[in-house]
Parts: sequence; structure tokens; C-alpha cells
Amino acid sequence: MNSTKNNARQLRKTQTDAERRLWQLLRNRSLAGCKFRRPHPVGPYICDFVCIDRQLVIEVDGGQHRLQAEKDEVRTAYLESKGYRVMRFWNHEVLTETEAILKRILNMIAI
Repeated sequence: MNSTKNNARQLRKTQTDAERRLWQLLRNRSLAGCKFRRPHPVGPYICDFVCIDRQLVIEVDGGQHRLQAEKDEVRTAYLESKGYRVMRFWNHEVLTETEAILKRILNMIAI
């Protein structure tokens, strides 16, 4: 098995509180009947959540991502070049503004 898939498997075991909360709301086709996968490889990248049918990637970022803005831009450009739409949320947003986050995701799904 390739290292990207192995890394995705490991990340499933070490999710942040925000990732766990969002996963509880996305799993089992709970949001608009969409099937989301968590940490899931897309090319060389591992995305936090992916809905392949809707070509939607959701990333939940912690404080370390403030230092990785350039890498995130390259990653987003790659994903968009493959037809994915990318949504990014901060951990604290997912934990404190959960309903607003779900509405934004639903709006993106509807497009």
C-alpha cells in the first residue's frame, strides 16, 4: 500500500476535536445525503474531508496553518486543477460556530 494511503489511515486515528466533531455531522450521508470520506488522499495530498460526488474538499486547520499559507495555496491550486472546490475552516470555528459552518457547507453542496 502506498505511503499516502497509510498516512491517511494514521490521521484517522489522531483527529483533532474539531475534526471529530465535524466528522460526526458529515458521516453516514448525514448532510444532504452526501458521502464524505475522512482523511482521504487526493493525488499527493491527504484532505481532511472529501465528497467525491460533489467534488468538495473540506479542510479544518489549526494554528500551524498560519505558518503554512504558501503550502496551502499550492495544495488548493492542485485540488482546484483536479476539479475540486476547497473550503477551509479554523478549528475554533468548527467548535464554536458549528451551525454556521454546516450552513456554509450546505450552500456549497447546493452549487
